Parts: sequence; C-alpha cells; structure tokens
Amino acid sequence: METSEDPQDPQNDVNKSESDVNAPSEPREPTEESQRSLDAPAEPGLMPGETVVREGKAVILFPNANEVFYNPVQEFNRDLTCAVVTEFAREVLAQRGVRIVVPGETDRVVVRLADERNGGEGEGEGEERREEFRTAPVGKRCEEGLRVLEGLAASGLRSVRFSLEVPGLKSVTANDCSAKAAALIARNAAHNNVTHLLEASQRDASMLMYEARGKKECYDVIDLDPYGSPAPFLDAAVQAVSEGGLLCITCTDMAVMAGNSGETCYSKYGSVSIKSKYCHEMALRIILHSLDQRANVYQRYIEPLLSVSVDFYIRVFVRVRTGQAKVKNSASKQAVVYNCVGCGAFHLQRMGKRISQGKHMKYSAATGPPVGLNCEHCGQRYQLGGPLWAEPIHDTEFVQKVLAAVSGNPSRFGTSKRIEGVLSMVTEELQDVPLYYVLDQLSSTVHCNTPSMLQFRSALLHAGYRVSFSHACKNAVKTDAPAGVLWDVMRCWEKSNPVKRERLSETSPALRILSTEPTLQASFDVRDDANPQSRKRHLTRFQENPQANWGDKITVNGGVSSELEDRRKQFQGKRKTQITDSAQLKNFPCKKFRKGCCTYGEKCCYSHDPQHLTSQEEKME
Repeated sequence: METSEDPQDPQNDVNKSESDVNAPSEPREPTEESQRSLDAPAEPGLMPGETVVREGKAVILFPNANEVFYNPVQEFNRDLTCAVVTEFAREVLAQRGVRIVVPGETDRVVVRLADERNGGEGEGEGEERREEFRTAPVGKRCEEGLRVLEGLAASGLRSVRFSLEVPGLKSVTANDCSAKAAALIARNAAHNNVTHLLEASQRDASMLMYEARGKKECYDVIDLDPYGSPAPFLDAAVQAVSEGGLLCITCTDMAVMAGNSGETCYSKYGSVSIKSKYCHEMALRIILHSLDQRANVYQRYIEPLLSVSVDFYIRVFVRVRTGQAKVKNSASKQAVVYNCVGCGAFHLQRMGKRISQGKHMKYSAATGPPVGLNCEHCGQRYQLGGPLWAEPIHDTEFVQKVLAAVSGNPSRFGTSKRIEGVLSMVTEELQDVPLYYVLDQLSSTVHCNTPSMLQFRSALLHAGYRVSFSHACKNAVKTDAPAGVLWDVMRCWEKSNPVKRERLSETSPALRILSTEPTLQASFDVRDDANPQSRKRHLTRFQENPQANWGDKITVNGGVSSELEDRRKQFQGKRKTQITDSAQLKNFPCKKFRKGCCTYGEKCCYSHDPQHLTSQEEKME
C-alpha cells in the first residue's frame, strides 16, 4: 500500500484516508448500487472469505481480511472523477478526430476547432466532416485515446470503473506497491473482462511517474488518491503528465491544511495554513499553489478545471501545460492573506505584479502591506497565512459541460443528484473573489441575532456589490464588498436587534465595531436575485450525514473502535440534568476567572470560589 506518512505517527491515524483503500465505513444514503454492495450473491470464481462490492458498472472482489478495504463514502469522489475524465476525453479526442459514445447520452454534435475557424462552409460539407469522426465506445480500446494512471490503486476499483464507464481510453495502469493489492487488481480486471485495457502494476508510484517523464507516450490522466497528503507524489506527477494533461489530486489531511498545524502544512505544501472560517477554500488554494509551484520548476504551469471541498477531503482537477512566458505570470497568481484574529476580516496581498504593455508584459515586485499593524475595525492583530492560489479555482465553461452531461444522463451515476447540486453551486460562485465570510461568524463577533441569509445578501446587493454562496460552506458569504461594508451592514442590523452594550468587554471586538456609526444605510428588503437557482430548485447542495459515525474513521472489524468512542465521550455529559434556574450556574467554575480575564466580578453568574476551581482542575487531571 502506497503511503506517504509514518505509520507509527499517531497524528497520521486521524488524517489518513483514501477512497479505495480505507477502513470500512457506514454506507451513504442508499442507492440502488450501494444497497447491493456487501450483501450481493456469490460470484463465480469467488474464493473463501471474499466478498463482492458493486459500484457503478464494476463488480469488485474484496478479501474480508484487513489487507484491502472498500470505502462507500467516496463513491461521490469516484463518480465525479468519471464524469470529469469523460468530458476531458471528449474535448481532447475531438481534436484527434474521435467522438466518444457514452451510454444513455443523447448524441452531441462535435465540431473540430479547424471547422469552427472556417465557419463559411455549406451544410453538406459540415455533415461530411462529421462523418470523418471515428467513434470510441466504453470498454473498447481506442488507439488515439488517453493513457490513464492510477498511482495508488489498492483494489483497482477506480481503474475498473474507468475501463467500464469512460470511453476513449487507450490504456489504464492501476499501480500499487503492495503485492497483495497488485494481485487483487489483476483478479478484478479479469473478473470484469477489462484486461485488454487495464494493466496491474506493482511499483513505487513516484518512480513509475519519474520514468514516464519526457517520453513520447506519457500519461494523459494521472489520478492520485493517497492516505493523507499527496505531497510526496506531486513533483513526479507534474512531470509525468502529458502536455495539457489532467491531474486529479485528493487531499485528506484536512487537519493540517485547515490550520491545526501551520508549520506541517508549510513543510508539505510550501504554505502556512491558519485557523479561519474559510479554511476549506483556503485548503483548495494551498494545494493549487503547491502544484503550480512544483510545475514552475520544469517551465510548466497549471490551469484549474474544478476544485471541490466535500465531506472530509478536497479534490482538484487541473490541466498542466508548458510555456516559459506563461510561467512568469505565476508569481502574480499567488498571494498571502492577512487574517484578523478578532473580527475575522481578511485582506490578500499578491506576491508579484504584472502590467500589460502592448504585446509585452512588465513584471515587478508587489507593494504592500495592504493593512496596518492592527485591524482598523476591531483593533486586534493580524495573522499571516499563505502563500496561496489567488486566481479562479474553477473553469466555469468546463464545469458547465460536466454539469450538462450529468444532469442529462442522471442514471449513469449513483450520486448524480449530489454532483448536480455541487456543480450548480460551483457555477454560481464569484470566480474572481478568493475566500469568503461566514454569516454566523459575523453575528457572533458582535453578539447579535443572525439575520437570514436572504436578508444579508439582499443588503449587499442593494449596496451595489456582488455576492454568492460557496460550495465549501453552507453559510458562506462570498462577496467583493470590503470588510468595512460588511460591518456597516451588521451595525445597521444591530440597531433593530440591539445588543446589551454593558455586557461587552471594553477590549472586545464587538464593542469596538458597534461603537462606530455606519456610513452605509443598509436595506434588508429581500430581493429576487438574492436567492440563487440552486437554492430555489432545492438541489442537494450540502448532504447531511445519513448515519452515525459517518465519514473517515478508525475502525475495528467494521465498527468504530472503542478507543475512538472513549475519546468522543471524554468530555461529554458533564451536566447530567438540565439547568432551569440560572442560580444553579454558581455550582460551576468560571473559566474566564481561572484565566484571569473575567470582567463581571461579583455579578458573574458562574462561581469564582477557589474550591470550585480546584475541584474542577482535579477532575480534568
């Protein structure tokens, strides 16, 4: 099994996850395919102790022992990848005179790029040209097709699905350094009758990709879905992919990328992560920055097609191209972020500057910083994070093609509804606005009631600014309005939902923000365009956890380990009975008093009694 982490490191046990190799997890909301996975009837050639899993068109054999596992949580990941690779194949092979055929999909008119430029031709000639296209159905080898590598294949489920569901492929290499995994891949390829397309490989993933660099037939698509961090494989991947080829990268070390360990994030990705409400989009921009930086070393650069944050992982799809002139633009595509620790306001500072001068481009160092020593809104200090990718993280035109294909053929994937919901949100996002605010955090900062999302979005639209949701967070506010405008809106909202100022600390961000009169008079009348189409159509945008213990977890014999359960319950249930009288709070110690920052004195509803504090510390020990 390919792994980039030290198996003895306890921190890695929390972060490790992989779509095809993982501890068994609870199934997602039942679909026709997943419902039949583990309780399927016996298959011909099934060895003692093996079980059968059906996903998509693949029928995969799994041992019951702990060598290789199936993770149904990641079916969405695999479905989305098949959809993206299919559209990528459609675009690339159209230029090679090949038309892919997807079962259940209505025929599309495919026009060559040369034909588009020669737009004055007659109808008869156009039909004649369309007939020149050769067709590439699924499950058949296409000599002009794509060469695909799954570097960390485990059971080979993803590669088998590529072979059975994605048309226009020349070959699929399913690699894993584990001998047992490689043997299982070969068995599953034979079991699904795709040996003419799928080849099992037992190699170190990095060495396999390094050997492919510079060759005429390098890989058109490279898929990496490792345990935890993909960082050890990125350098080889950006070299082994063909010109204009597709990289599909998964990161599951979200604790590192979301700010819990900024120094570890820097050592892996060359970027410092910080704790913030926009951490999931920041994680996407960190991996894109890392990919672009590594590609720049070899005079290559990336073009993000789709970047999503779902469940407990992030997934990016990028094209890699070569060009020395384009690489010079990379410095101006990266930025550092200044994040206020008090109110959460953030500002981006580009790493470089470029100015167009006719046919030439002038490059210079960026000027800054864009902020003072302390936040102008609340007076608190700033944290510095990044660098991160500051350009758009999606290609909207490409995403719309994937969305149209999935919504037009919903029976193709078991998770089509969720794919449609997520991609619809992606197309509605403001592409030129990095990061976002969270409405709950804005209200919490000033200690007031939270306005409805439609009211807050309408206030920004009335003020002349653009606003959108984000697929990465349910209550996200992605807007081009500066932080000062957001606080003006919250000040106007607080006037009709007043806060008890006497309960605010003199040094709190809330008092500092609310003490300033708003320069903008916000209108909270709900506008029609404040509600996006994905919300009006009630698409599955944010799927709720269907069962307990959902997602990536440590398991023992298919269940959650007792150690993990003990850790979850360690500080739960401290108050066995519901408190109905506020006087009962005097039985609990004041945490702020213990830290020396309680400003209420004798008026505090919690206890300042040293005996209570001592007994609480003894319990914690």
